[in-house]
Formats: sequence, C-alpha cells, structure tokens
Amino acid sequence: MKVAIIGAGITGLYLAWRLSLTGHNVTIFEKRAFVGKQVCSGLISERLWDFIPENKALLEHTINYANVNFTSKTAKVKFRQKMLVMSHAELDRYVASLAEKSGVKIVLNHKIEKIPEGFNRVIGTDGALSAIRKLLKLKEPHFRTGLQFFTEEKNNSDFVDTWPTTNGFFWKIPRGNKTEYGIMEEQFAAKKLLDEFCEKLNVKIDSLQAWPIPSGMIVSNNPQVTLCGGDAAGLTKFWSGGGVIWGLTAANILLKTFPNFEKYHQELKKFFAPIRRNTEFATRLGYFLGNNLPWLLPKERVIDADFLFFQK
Repeated sequence: MKVAIIGAGITGLYLAWRLSLTGHNVTIFEKRAFVGKQVCSGLISERLWDFIPENKALLEHTINYANVNFTSKTAKVKFRQKMLVMSHAELDRYVASLAEKSGVKIVLNHKIEKIPEGFNRVIGTDGALSAIRKLLKLKEPHFRTGLQFFTEEKNNSDFVDTWPTTNGFFWKIPRGNKTEYGIMEEQFAAKKLLDEFCEKLNVKIDSLQAWPIPSGMIVSNNPQVTLCGGDAAGLTKFWSGGGVIWGLTAANILLKTFPNFEKYHQELKKFFAPIRRNTEFATRLGYFLGNNLPWLLPKERVIDADFLFFQK
C-alpha cells in the first residue's frame, strides 16, 4: 500500500519504519526544514527499547526515582522502569535514520493544507496543533502549557524533584552537565507561577522555551485517514504530559490492525480509555491527599513509569 504519514516526530517515524519493513511504500511529509523535536524534557522510560534498537549514545543521564514535594511532606516515587534523559531531537533523528534505511521517503518543508491524494492510507502524527486533526474536523484536545529552561548547574543525581501545582507541577531534572527547570500548567497561569517558583529557589530564568501539551483522546472516524501518536491525538500522560511511550504503544496497535483503521480505532479506545480514566483519577487523588491529608500518603511508592498502577 501507499501510505502518507504527516509529521516526522517519533511516532510518525516509528510507524514509517515498521510499515516500510513489511513492504509498504511510505512517505513522510514534514512542515519544517529539519527532523527533531526542539522543545521537550526528553525524560522517557527505558520501555523505549521495546520499540526501537537500543542506542546508548543517546543517553545523557538516568533517573531512578522522583521526589514529590508537597507543602508538609515529600513522597518518594520509585520508577519500575528507569527513566532515560536524552535529547528528543537526537532520538527523532536516530529513528529517522532507521526509517530512511528501510526505504522511507522523508519530504521536508511540506506544509499540509489538504488531505494528501494518491495514497491508500493517511496517518496524522503531526503534533499538538495537528493539521490532519483540523482537516478531519475533529474536536480539539484540552491544552496546558509547558515551559522549560536550563542552567549551567552540573547535576548527576539519580532523581528528579517535582512540586505539584493546582493543574500540573514544577520540575527539576538533572542532565549531567546541566540542570533543567520547568512547569506544566494551564496556559493562563504557567508563566506567573514559574516566575514565583524560581524567585523562591533563587534560580534565574534564561532562554525560556514553551510548547503546548494536549490532553484527551481524539479518535478519527474516517476509514482511510486517522490520527496516531501522543500529541496529535491528545494521547499524553495526565500526570506528566509525556507522550512518547503512549504514542508508540498506539502505533503498535495501529500496526497490529493495519490497514483496518476502524479496527484500530476500536482497539485504541479499548486499551487507552480505562488507562486514561484511572490514571487521571489516581493523579488527582494523590495530589489531594498530599496537599490536604499528607499522613495518608506512603513515604515511598513504586509505580510503572508509563501506566502508574495500571501496567499493561
């Protein structure tokens, strides 16, 4: 089959690579002049290597647990899977090389204004502001804002620090030769809260970067055109905003059901609907207890890095 994939992010590149390996003729259309997501914390569970060949050259650092700092209590959250700190842009370029070696054609500087013609199937993996989602007239996800910046503080700790906010959290991530600070919050509140937080920590904000973080599960009803991936479908983890592993998991569901998009949509909802519902409830409950009834929270807990307590 001739397959068009819109967007050269991690999910689209992975799909293209896997589809090409099974004999499909795949073209990726990318609106930018380059491959590689520029703004992202790049904190991804080692489950990543279940999808692509392991590449240790990508690793900047490894994280084993997180301190969740509430007002009167700090809870230690250990990850069942180690968290890998890496450049998301370099990860994208690595998977792009796998795709191109398998025969995938990547077309850069190609902005999509209509559904591409001449293809048997079209897959939108084109990010938070997905053009395919708009062309299909699907609902928009809810958006929060991510803000991040880096300091020259060297930090080789094996943990991240987080501070819950009303609708998100602050973070501090050690990256070996530097340290990352950031926030995920509602758009109207993120910058003001980050300013106040950094003032308390006496940290200077420099070269601040921002990006939209979608949340929802947007499913196409078109038998030939679909969405796949984290941001394009709003398929991101409620508690962290991360979408890499969820996007790749959705891609595997699509690959298993390809080319039957109707079956893919059914299986996607069957898998992710309960996970989204349960993990959002667990996150809100944890924040409520930590802020209001901290003595009910255990001092230490082990979770699945991608599915909390609902591992699949």
